[in-house]
Amino acid sequence: MIKTVASAPLPAVENYIVKKQRLQPEILSGKEKRISVVTGIHGDELEGQYVCYEIQRRIKEQQKCLHGIVDIYPALNPLGIDSITRGIPHFDLDMNRIFPGNSEGSMAEYIASKIIDDVKGSDLCFDIHASNIFLCEIPQVRINELCADILVPFAKRLNIDYVWIHGAATVLESTFAHSLNTVGTPVLVVEMGVGMRVTKEYCKQLVDGIFVEMKDFGIWSGEVIDPKEPLISTDGQVHYLNAGYAGVFLPTVKHWTNVKAGEKIGEILNPLEGTVKEEIYSDCDGILFTLREYPVVSEGSLIGRILERQE
Repeated sequence: MIKTVASAPLPAVENYIVKKQRLQPEILSGKEKRISVVTGIHGDELEGQYVCYEIQRRIKEQQKCLHGIVDIYPALNPLGIDSITRGIPHFDLDMNRIFPGNSEGSMAEYIASKIIDDVKGSDLCFDIHASNIFLCEIPQVRINELCADILVPFAKRLNIDYVWIHGAATVLESTFAHSLNTVGTPVLVVEMGVGMRVTKEYCKQLVDGIFVEMKDFGIWSGEVIDPKEPLISTDGQVHYLNAGYAGVFLPTVKHWTNVKAGEKIGEILNPLEGTVKEEIYSDCDGILFTLREYPVVSEGSLIGRILERQE
């Protein structure tokens, strides 16, 4: 059933409306476990849209296997999705910087507070993001080190490739995930793919993992896969590759491949001069888990990230 989570008036006789789809058994005992699938905080991140569709498609095909509650929130920032805008249009505001919100505050703060109230209490929540239009990311979960003990066991079951444990200082307290994790609702932040695109194989990989988690909670009794074992690292094991010159970047290696120290990652070309301005090399042995997707770069632009191989 579709429910309205939050609604607030906008100019021109319109409303900012956040909706969710609730899937549940026909008869409830009152003791059902609940998961929440949240996406669309940033309007230019579309990978989660296919995830929301695919979860519902699979459940509807085997409705009898559903024994708990699945809440799906495909568009927390519907105006951003409609206009392909990262933030909330006309407000110049990143929605993921206003949580937990304020029921007595501005429109955006009010909406954020209603969302938190609705999701709070879930046994597990998945906060699905894509990368921006510039970078491609392999399916990964990013975790605040302060929540690692609770969240890493869940992340290991999600069938993703990589778990990145961040230092606490790099995590903004005003994010959706942090706001819920601090009040006891576990949230896994998923990053994958490219902005403004849908990478079906990544989405299906994540959906497979979500059904594994559902089965772990007793929400799902259908068949599930054996999830892959992810790589796990901290900030200190990640190396960043940045452009030293402006130009056009062309990679010489594929995304999500092993590289060696000194191996060439790509070139930055100057089309006007017809020259190679810079050759980018790996500074360690490891695996390339982030790679530049949009070719045009400026000095300092992120080219890639490498997870250093630990002996």
